[in-house]
Amino acid sequence: MRTCDFCGRQEDDDAATLSWSTAVERGRTRVFCDTCSREHLRAMEGKLDSEWW
Repeated sequence: MRTCDFCGRQEDDDAATLSWSTAVERGRTRVFCDTCSREHLRAMEGKLDSEWW
């Protein structure tokens, strides 16, 4: 089961999490669901930490 580190959404199906994104912030791997990834795309591309979104 994967959990979005931003909104807390959980997903049991591994195939459904293929569209999720990952990031490494301060040495810690973070996982974001497809909805959060789309909503905060520009911040991710700008390499802002998720605390700034």
